[in-house]
Amino acid sequence: MVGRVRVLVYASAPGDDPRAVEDAYHTVSRTLAGTPGLLGNVLLRSVHEPGAFVVMSEWADLDSFREWEEGAGHRGATAPLRPLQDGRGRGPFGIYEVTAAY
Repeated sequence: MVGRVRVLVYASAPGDDPRAVEDAYHTVSRTLAGTPGLLGNVLLRSVHEPGAFVVMSEWADLDSFREWEEGAGHRGATAPLRPLQDGRGRGPFGIYEVTAAY
C-alpha cells in the first residue's frame, strides 16, 4: 500500500442534471479500463451535499500516474468529467501518496 497514489477529482452535478457526474464517471472509467498503473477508481457522493462528488482513483505509484497524465490520451479520456469539476477554494483535484496504512 505504501507508495501508492490516490488522486481525488472534485465534481458537482448541475442543478438541472443530477446524474451528469455519474454518467461522466462511467464513460471515463470505461475508457480508462486497462490503463497501466491504474488499480481502480470509485465515485463518492456527499451525504451532506447530494450534488457534490469525488472521484478517487488509485495508482500503483506516482510515476505511473504522471506517465498517464502527461500522455496524449489523458485529456481526451477525461473530457466528459472536466466541465463538471468543482474547485471551490481547493482546486479541482488533489494527488496524495499513501505514506502509512493498516
